[in-house]
Amino acid sequence: MTLRHFLSFSDLTGAEVRRIIQRAIELKQETRNGLHHDHILRNKMLGMIFEKSSTRTRVSFEVGMQQLGGHALFLSPRDTQLGRGEPIEDTARVLSRMVDCVMIRTYEHEKIERFARYATVPVINGLTDREHPAQLLADLQTYTEQRGDIRGKRVAWIGDGNNMCNSYIHAARQLGFTLAAACPEGYDPDPEIGAAAGAALELVRDPRQAARDADLVVTDVWASMGQEDEKSARRQAFTGFFVDAALMRLARPDALFMHCLPAHREEEVSTEVLEGSQSVVWEEAENRLHAQKALVEFLLLHP
Repeated sequence: MTLRHFLSFSDLTGAEVRRIIQRAIELKQETRNGLHHDHILRNKMLGMIFEKSSTRTRVSFEVGMQQLGGHALFLSPRDTQLGRGEPIEDTARVLSRMVDCVMIRTYEHEKIERFARYATVPVINGLTDREHPAQLLADLQTYTEQRGDIRGKRVAWIGDGNNMCNSYIHAARQLGFTLAAACPEGYDPDPEIGAAAGAALELVRDPRQAARDADLVVTDVWASMGQEDEKSARRQAFTGFFVDAALMRLARPDALFMHCLPAHREEEVSTEVLEGSQSVVWEEAENRLHAQKALVEFLLLHP
């Protein structure tokens, strides 16, 4: 069986993404109907390396493995220090002999790429400074459940051209939708990723322009973990990049709102929008569980 990693959203084809999303929807519905899946990954072990903490990432992967009959091993920054206590290459080779899959949540994307080069089991990106592809699977599952296929739709990204934005750009190219990204000057997405997207990416400075006629509006915090020292400068730069009811009215009447959470109410998004009828953030958060179950199953059993 061919070894597959999920370091970037571009590691999957559009057809594979749709296959995983449909499987995630199936697993979710069957779970809600009381059907158990604890035979699928029986005795499989997922090693989870967290250099950067997270509520949703840890709980969703850990619970997901349990629901599929496997196990998850949590390794905190105190348990393993990638590239500091032991070379990344050595850690990758050792863990590959003990677990069936590795999920890494860290800062530098280069770390996870080095780890994957020496790993002999699938490696999953739980978040790096360049991409957050596992979250994108959950977002796409949520949109598909609520509105059907995202092909041909317009998605508005409002705010920082960060790891989430980069993953959305990949998804736009692979799945055939347009991403209108409104970012302040100096906070654009990765230029290499943007260039590869071609016409799938529309980069603008005005959030209103991005939101106009959008089928989906997405935002994220202005300062992510590790950027605390930039918070004041970022707050000033992102003035006006605020998703409120007025901005949502520019989108299509049936447009959805998403946020990967945690959200800072009244900073990047109003409480009215976050808690409003167009918001699907809680379903989106739950879908981390189901999308990642489908992803791990795909990487371990069906590449």
